[in-house]
Amino acid sequence: MSSLPSKKILDDLYTRFVVNGPEEEKQSMNRLMFLVESAHWYYEDNVVENDQTLKSLSLRDFRAKASSCTPVVHGLTRLLFNNSDVLRPHVANMDKIFRDFGYYKSRIPVAGAIILDETCERCLLVKGWKKSSNWSFPRGKKNTNEEDDVCAIREVLEETGFDVSKLLKKEEYIEITFGGKKRVRLYVVVGVRDNTAFAPLTKKEISQISWFRLDGLESGFAGLKLFEVAPFLASLKSWISKHYMSPLSIDKHLKPPLCVWTTTRKTTTKITVTSTERRCNVKPWKQSLKVNKSAILQALGICS
Repeated sequence: MSSLPSKKILDDLYTRFVVNGPEEEKQSMNRLMFLVESAHWYYEDNVVENDQTLKSLSLRDFRAKASSCTPVVHGLTRLLFNNSDVLRPHVANMDKIFRDFGYYKSRIPVAGAIILDETCERCLLVKGWKKSSNWSFPRGKKNTNEEDDVCAIREVLEETGFDVSKLLKKEEYIEITFGGKKRVRLYVVVGVRDNTAFAPLTKKEISQISWFRLDGLESGFAGLKLFEVAPFLASLKSWISKHYMSPLSIDKHLKPPLCVWTTTRKTTTKITVTSTERRCNVKPWKQSLKVNKSAILQALGICS
């Protein structure tokens, strides 16, 4: 039977991520929760994987069933808070903390890139880690005081292993504000070769990277979740027509997406990705994050 993390493990997580975290991230509970979230990712991606006797934990408490009679399974946040003299007084407000944190995260601006091939007929999409995840353009939340273009370059590198810094133009972007709450800015990056090797530099965040034909995205590939892509297609088509003087060609014999990287799944319930720690929403601090660059070199190929 799996066991909960020991006090030694909790102390290490708290010291590594909270105590040694950037001071600006400790100025409010919402920012501090990003440090706790990073500790949770590290616990799942590294501690549990290296010790099969440890229990996998969610970030927050949950019930296995909707019934109020079902025992609550405590998440890592509660365990960390209870293990800290400083945070323990906040345990009673755990539900409110998570509500406020969710509201806060939903309003953090997002930046990323729409990566087009040399013909501007295909774009690169990434799929989240869970099987139920949507496809999206590589993107992510901005760090505190981070410029949009810097965030976009960082997020694309983390999610695809590709550096767009020399191709990204600050004035070329498509921006949408969803529900008057979250602003998403995607820089249009043109001219990436379709034989470029891609592989995420993060663990358990991206499960697949593929080239998609834009005309296929407009007509819709059956069974694919493209909710986060569709709102940008009309503006992207206009951008391409404006800059390249011709509309997108329509391929009557539409080819399926070209997958250039996919995660390797073992026969057990554990999943292994040839990459490094999952990204954090805050800048690295006293951690030694090693990038497995060989993963990028092994990335190219057609996925089954």
